[in-house]
Amino acid sequence: MRRLRLLTSGESHGPGLSGILEGLPAGMRVSTRLVDRDLKRRQHGYGSGKRMQIERDRVRWTAGIRYGRTLGSPIGFSIDNRDWANWTDRMSVEPIPADRRPKPITRARPGHIDLAGALKYDTDDVRNVLERASARSTTPRVVAGSLARQLLATCGVRIWSFVDQLGPIRAFPDADDVLSTIPDGWADRDLADPSPLRCPDPEAERAMLAEVDTAREAGDSIGGSFVVVVQGTPIGLGSSSEWDTRLDGLLAGATMAIPGVKGVEIGLGFGAVERRGSAVHDVIDADVGGWRRQTNRAGGIEGGISNGEPIVVRVAQKPVSTLRSPLPSLDMTTGESGRAHIERSDVTVLARAAIVGEAMVALVLADELLMSFGGDSMGDLRAAVTRRRRRTRGPGGAP
Repeated sequence: MRRLRLLTSGESHGPGLSGILEGLPAGMRVSTRLVDRDLKRRQHGYGSGKRMQIERDRVRWTAGIRYGRTLGSPIGFSIDNRDWANWTDRMSVEPIPADRRPKPITRARPGHIDLAGALKYDTDDVRNVLERASARSTTPRVVAGSLARQLLATCGVRIWSFVDQLGPIRAFPDADDVLSTIPDGWADRDLADPSPLRCPDPEAERAMLAEVDTAREAGDSIGGSFVVVVQGTPIGLGSSSEWDTRLDGLLAGATMAIPGVKGVEIGLGFGAVERRGSAVHDVIDADVGGWRRQTNRAGGIEGGISNGEPIVVRVAQKPVSTLRSPLPSLDMTTGESGRAHIERSDVTVLARAAIVGEAMVALVLADELLMSFGGDSMGDLRAAVTRRRRRTRGPGGAP
């Protein structure tokens, strides 16, 4: 990110997590309630483990906000780990005599950071690396993403998400354009009262729930995919000037940085490889103002720049690496074969990972909004966005 900077810290079972977000303009109204709502949404979802029953995530502001508005200085925040009370010996900050320390973890889990991280950081205890690599580390990202979402909302941008596939089960399997099949008002209902897996296809969700139960009974885990949708994006975010300023590349990199993510599509994505150009590109609709398209197979981005259509990002999430029926492994100190370490975990994280996806997308778009329109204050930013919208009205005059 070029205008925003985010640093986070904290371990999964340490005292808490914290972050510093720099670059938001002065005068932005901050809703703590909306931030806490997003933190709560990150904890929702069928297939979650017991950790989500312990934590009650709430943000605590430590810098950068006064009387409910940003000051223009870095925003500091923290989130306490309630489970820390049960881990004070295993995650002690102060030295503990070797004979009182918990037994080190020396059997790596396939698919997790365990082996590569232990070798990289030269440690004989995998806990030294797995704590930070845990998905718990995404909590500060959700706080920062919620602030970015509030900035975007002042400029008419809305972000939401849904789970579209779990294992072999896909929502609306016969639809060419999934967004057109989602029931009206579903995104609003999802905010108020989300379904167990946040899937807008009730029939598919019932099958998904059964699939989660089957995986749980087998001591296994299951992955899938989720979709993040952005509506109201101004034309012109991103750039084709350099490879690292293209909006689709920035979104792909940010969402690929979510733990467990193995693939990202923008719009039609890999579906474009089996079609000819006439069935891929989006024709401008001459009968509608605002440079609208007849389709949105590009997912709202052309040439690395937003084109005014909804931005659609589909993200593939692999199954969780920790299994209750663990895979074979080797002890890193003795070389003996055995079963991998078991860490408290989930059967699936899709419904929660989608909320992290919203946060990462929001951070990228807020950064690009500030790059395109600048402004040290909210008044400057709003004025610049309004000028751009007027300039990019279509032939029919509609924005």
